[in-house]
Amino acid sequence: MPPANTHPGMRSRFPEELDVRIVLDRLRSAHNTGNIFRLADAVGAKEIVACGYTPAPPHPKLAKTAMDTDQWVACRTFPDTPTAIARLRMEGVRQIVAVETSENTPPPWEFKYEFPLALVFGNEALGITNDTVKLCDGTVTLPMLGRKTSINVGNCAAVALYSALAYISRRNTGRSDTPQH
Repeated sequence: MPPANTHPGMRSRFPEELDVRIVLDRLRSAHNTGNIFRLADAVGAKEIVACGYTPAPPHPKLAKTAMDTDQWVACRTFPDTPTAIARLRMEGVRQIVAVETSENTPPPWEFKYEFPLALVFGNEALGITNDTVKLCDGTVTLPMLGRKTSINVGNCAAVALYSALAYISRRNTGRSDTPQH
């Protein structure tokens, strides 16, 4: 059982749960996957969907980084990401968004999300396959202004998940700066 929320005042700012699934497309690192379990718990995501060879519980390296969140964050596995996307659509997920390095796509904080939502994160070295990106309803990307064209998948997941949470906050408070993409 998860520990009690240590910041109950925050719950009033987010009266609805973050109805998002985190889809992991062939992640190699159990440490990165464990980090994403902690993020899923932190934002109240519905589940993690581990695809292909993505490490899933029970896994000792994942458990170490997850710091016990792998005990209560829901997780299911699929042989590949297209199969997972098809199942999520059958289950009523309204929007599936790839988080991938791409030109001419908005950053996650400027995207108009629809819920239930699935965010797809790719392999640390290879990204999301083109076939999988084509199955998604949209793509968001983090601006890369330095020499490298990628960042750690856990860091990327944090930006995207908290951007979705910020979108809910803006929508619930009627702020006019809600993204239009």
